[in-house]
Amino acid sequence: MDILKAVMERRSIRDFQKREIPEEIVVKLTDALIWAPSAGNLQARKFYFVKDEKLKKKIAAAALNQYFIAEAPLVIIGCTDSSRISYRYGERGIYLYSIQDVAASIMGMMLVAHEHGLGSTWVGAFYEDEVFKILTMPPNLRPIAIIPVGYPSKIPYPPPRLSKEEVVEFC
Repeated sequence: MDILKAVMERRSIRDFQKREIPEEIVVKLTDALIWAPSAGNLQARKFYFVKDEKLKKKIAAAALNQYFIAEAPLVIIGCTDSSRISYRYGERGIYLYSIQDVAASIMGMMLVAHEHGLGSTWVGAFYEDEVFKILTMPPNLRPIAIIPVGYPSKIPYPPPRLSKEEVVEFC
């Protein structure tokens, strides 16, 4: 697949078909997450793959009642792991590098999902403490993103983008 084409064609999907994701594709999504770059190769991240209907509904409620999340066959929760990064990078590692690590993982996973005909969206609006409790996470983890994944029911038109001149500064 042409990577730039995939980047330009991928859309945020919030309407999913009632169709399960084959396990071989779930494995590829997992591979995309773990093979992403990370600060110092410390891999200070963890991902929860949620398929349980009750848990998905609780997560959707914790995400400011964004119930489309619960309609996806798979919901991935991306978390930072302070125990894997703090000893080397301190607070900057905890509050920046590990978040960047999770973000890089998720973007790669979203492109792999797109390659296989899946849709996804990045959800950042949620109550961290509630998601933390719902998934009974250990204290070293911090949920920073919810990614519903599934086959899209419809694909929205591309949103407008700022011009290259507005976004890129050559020095």
